[in-house]
Amino acid sequence: MSSLGQALSRSRLSRPDVIQAQKPPLCEESDLEHTLPILHDEKYAQGTNLHKCYPKFTLVLPLSKQKLRVVYTILEYSPLLDSSNMTPDLWAKIGKDIEKYYEQYNGFVVLHGTDTMAYTSSALSFMCENLRKPVILTGSQVPIYELRNDGRDNLLEALLVAGQSEIPEVCLYFQQKLYRGNRVTKVDAGSFNAFTSPNLRPLANLQADVKINWDIVWQPDKVEKFTVSTELNSNVGVLRFFPGIPTDTVKAFLQAPIAGIVFETYGCGNAPNHKDLLDVIKKATDEGVIIINCTQCLRGMVKATYETGEDLYKAGVIPGYDMTPEAALSKLSYVLAKYPRKVEDKKKMMKKNLRGEMTEDSTKLSLSDSRFIQVIAQSLSSSCKEELDAIGHALTPSLACAAAKVGDIEALEAISKMSSNLSMADYDGRTPLHIAACEGHLKVVEYLLSKGATVYARDRFGDTPLRSAVFFRHKEVVKLLRKTGAHFSQDEMVDARKKLRSLAESGDLEGLEILQLAGAEVASATGRE
Repeated sequence: MSSLGQALSRSRLSRPDVIQAQKPPLCEESDLEHTLPILHDEKYAQGTNLHKCYPKFTLVLPLSKQKLRVVYTILEYSPLLDSSNMTPDLWAKIGKDIEKYYEQYNGFVVLHGTDTMAYTSSALSFMCENLRKPVILTGSQVPIYELRNDGRDNLLEALLVAGQSEIPEVCLYFQQKLYRGNRVTKVDAGSFNAFTSPNLRPLANLQADVKINWDIVWQPDKVEKFTVSTELNSNVGVLRFFPGIPTDTVKAFLQAPIAGIVFETYGCGNAPNHKDLLDVIKKATDEGVIIINCTQCLRGMVKATYETGEDLYKAGVIPGYDMTPEAALSKLSYVLAKYPRKVEDKKKMMKKNLRGEMTEDSTKLSLSDSRFIQVIAQSLSSSCKEELDAIGHALTPSLACAAAKVGDIEALEAISKMSSNLSMADYDGRTPLHIAACEGHLKVVEYLLSKGATVYARDRFGDTPLRSAVFFRHKEVVKLLRKTGAHFSQDEMVDARKKLRSLAESGDLEGLEILQLAGAEVASATGRE
């Protein structure tokens, strides 16, 4: 699609809840969505008075296989933009809109033209700090209004993933595959399979069944509130090496005000080892220019294996490992703005894996090769990989919940090495974070959040970890969950106000304090506006 828009989505069960949010600046209403039943269930909307409860431009998808509906509100930019005109200022605008409506929706879908979508998805992945909800970019090769197009399926499936999954990443969805946003590149101008992730398999495949590869999903590692960093350094660029490239061309490219540059070199990171060229590069890095070395090859990574590659690193060039040029450029822009003064801090952050944009040196263990699961499997006389997987999926949630109940962080650490996903729920839909919040184990809650445990998971009774902590009156746990972005839904806020009145009448000061910490408004509940 050549236009740029944004759809904000949230998922609910069979009945939509009221979004009591300020009406966003929406565009003129389009009849397209209302004429496509696959994108809007008008009968359901009329039967539930959807348009009286939600902002005007709100649509609802038909009931999914999981018996869930995705209710989504459309925010469209005016004028619409061709993605070829994308700029860092527009990245900031998209990021600030996500931040503005972050607590009101379960996920976000950004409709974007394909030409620069890989740049935008990479940039947003760095700009969105402490993200715990899905942000999915998608678009199409053929406009959605054409009879034969790929836009409808891409939009529908992106909405379903954003509304019904808890993948806390900026992603790109195209042709039944969900990719990490900073791992993709556009490889085809005419095919529906326009994108690929050359060095990382998809986060999810949407075929007859939806398969999410939780072992590679990037989890937030800080117990901090979601923010969007909109400060980006525009003095960055990409220089592709070619045989016979003049030293003067490289020298001219490295002149002020350039602050960072991505070299696209040959093979595993090789470039001409001419002394005059290396001297120019060394002079630039000594003066504080950050240079990242990425390969021109679609797959693989740069290595200081050959003599020509080593010469670059001796000249101060930083290996980009298996980052795409799009990811390396947007990471440079983000890091240079985030750490404007100290060169060593910039270099350190460029070498660090910030959002899963490059392959880490250490390899995480998975359930399939876990020694613990193998021992269990042997005791059950099982040696089949499928059976190993089944045993792991069956045992891990219960073991993790049991460890959370007794506050055993060492046990959780061992379980984490078997499965990177500590948000897996037991038969009641309760995650280890639910259990730790109920028990008031503050250190366990902090540990689970540092491992990416989601604060938005609901058990089969509809309770979140925040509601559990409030119910059992664990004040410090409530504070920590709120700091990480936990909040009441609109229905929960209504219930909380009723509870506040009851507590006020009974003089329960502790209960009032807990609810206030959780986000309930004491003044409006007690009538003191």
